[in-house]
Amino acid sequence: MKKLSDIRRIKFYLWIGLGFLLVGMLTNLSEDPDTFWKRALDDGWRTVYVTAVNYVLFEYSIPRLGWKRFIKSFLLIVLHIFMYSFGLYVWRYIGIRLSIYSPFGTVNREEQISVQMGFSVGSVLFFGIVRHIYNYIRLKQTAQQLKIEKQQAELNYLKSQTNPHFLFNTLNNIYSLARDKSDLAPESILRLSKMLRYMLYETSGPFIAIAQEVKIITDYIALEKLRYDDSLRINFNHDIEDMKQSLPPLLLIPLVENAFKHGVSETRSQPFVDLHLSVNKRHLTFIVKNSSETFTEQGAVKENIGLSNLRRQLELLYNEYNLSVEQSKAVFTAILKIDLASHA
Repeated sequence: MKKLSDIRRIKFYLWIGLGFLLVGMLTNLSEDPDTFWKRALDDGWRTVYVTAVNYVLFEYSIPRLGWKRFIKSFLLIVLHIFMYSFGLYVWRYIGIRLSIYSPFGTVNREEQISVQMGFSVGSVLFFGIVRHIYNYIRLKQTAQQLKIEKQQAELNYLKSQTNPHFLFNTLNNIYSLARDKSDLAPESILRLSKMLRYMLYETSGPFIAIAQEVKIITDYIALEKLRYDDSLRINFNHDIEDMKQSLPPLLLIPLVENAFKHGVSETRSQPFVDLHLSVNKRHLTFIVKNSSETFTEQGAVKENIGLSNLRRQLELLYNEYNLSVEQSKAVFTAILKIDLASHA
């Protein structure tokens, strides 16, 4: 892996070197078009050298600088100054001997070393700025990826809490039927097996069609109805313009489960559950009302694990949403609104 990373780094510096050469060629073209190609060849020869030296500087020398290694750091700096001045001058001389480099002017060696040093300083600035911008972008991308992975891990954890919680409540319902030796117990087990199949094989992806969510809600309501007599009134209606629209799996179930476990099951007279789901123009509204006998003078609502987890899931999944709950003397109301187009 390290060797592959080094190869990628070398390619990156070669691309920077090409960019540096192109900038120099554009400058030559504007300043002296007559000698453009000769100067371009000269710059190409020098760019090969400064690309290699800059790679060593930024990838090996600078990371090893430090006050604790003062002498070594000082020697590295001196070495690079030498490489960027006299070293580039020698490289120029080799190019002349190979008939690759075309000298211009009649300046002496000291002046020529100074010219090469100026070229080197320009390359250090160019390479340093491009490298900094590249590393900054990579760092931002890595941080964003880590954030996404962290949110996904938290979302999976919340789901792992919610799903067993949902199943345990359903198993408790079946246990009540079995304890009473109800003839409805076999039917409830069959419905539970269908729901388990759905949860195991159809909710592994990030999204499902709203039609599937409606079906699981309907099956859950049917399973809950087995526990109650005709005194329980349940109404579930929906107005959905496109049943194929996507929705995170089992996102709405906590509100339905909450209506039965913390509402209907604790109501002694005239229990009811009213559910209305509408999705129009990518805006979802889910209203759940249920009978309730839990009420405080301040009207405060103590949220259970299902509602708390749902809030956190919504925070991770969507940018525009609202979940409000209200407790009156006889009715508990939960209203969920989501802009499905605002998925995070």
